[in-house]
Amino acid sequence: MDGTNLSDVESATRSDDPEQSSENQEPDDPGTLFFPNQRKSQGNSSAPVYGALLANMSARKWGVRIGTAVAITVVFGFLTSEWAVSATLGIGAMVVWTLHSSRRESEIPRWRKPSSAQRRTEVQLKVMKQLGYRVLHARSVPGGNGQIDHFIVGRRGAFAIDSESWDKRLPLRNKLEKLYHGRFSKNERIDEALEEAKRAEELISAELGRDIKVRASLAIYGPGMSWDSHRLRGVDIISGTKVRKWLRTGRDRLTETEIEEIHQAAKKALPARH
Repeated sequence: MDGTNLSDVESATRSDDPEQSSENQEPDDPGTLFFPNQRKSQGNSSAPVYGALLANMSARKWGVRIGTAVAITVVFGFLTSEWAVSATLGIGAMVVWTLHSSRRESEIPRWRKPSSAQRRTEVQLKVMKQLGYRVLHARSVPGGNGQIDHFIVGRRGAFAIDSESWDKRLPLRNKLEKLYHGRFSKNERIDEALEEAKRAEELISAELGRDIKVRASLAIYGPGMSWDSHRLRGVDIISGTKVRKWLRTGRDRLTETEIEEIHQAAKKALPARH
């Protein structure tokens, strides 16, 4: 041995150029400038940063609600000296605000700009989710030009709902297996809904490896109807406010395992619209 030790070799091979060493380091993700605790691992997507944004927004909303409730309690407490009543009033105001906000918030991405009819159907479907139904919103149908506004699967089967808001001043009538809104025929829209549901049925069946059935429907808001639901040309025409009632009319009897399998297959076969 010539006396050269390992530390000398390491120091000789280490670069002294600061620019070169900085080039070998990956730049920090912009999200880490705002959320230093949300460091991403190499090769990961921006999901942690997006999740941090959502968590931050949610915390800010609850902070505003709680702060407002406290302010109401303090103001009325000083004015009336009835602190128990004031606290009840403040809590009640926060509960009402939360319920109102939950009805207005949509699971459909904001950039999709859901229509008023889609939001009204979504509010009804939130109740069905609490009963074990699985729901997907704004799903594209590969091989077609349309979209399924709401895909639902539960104990009574799988359903595809398109939500429509039509002029309430024009009557809705069924004449010789044809649907008219005033003097305008809506058969083309019915056929589109049926085609979307049939295509979804094929794609999900292929993903599952077994056949399933998907019931097509149009939930219509605006014009009055003499029926809650009426099957026409293979599509159920539903009064918009009766969506939950209609979902319970399905004839299938699916198990929890089958419901989850169909739900997961639909997520893959029917990608979200962007």
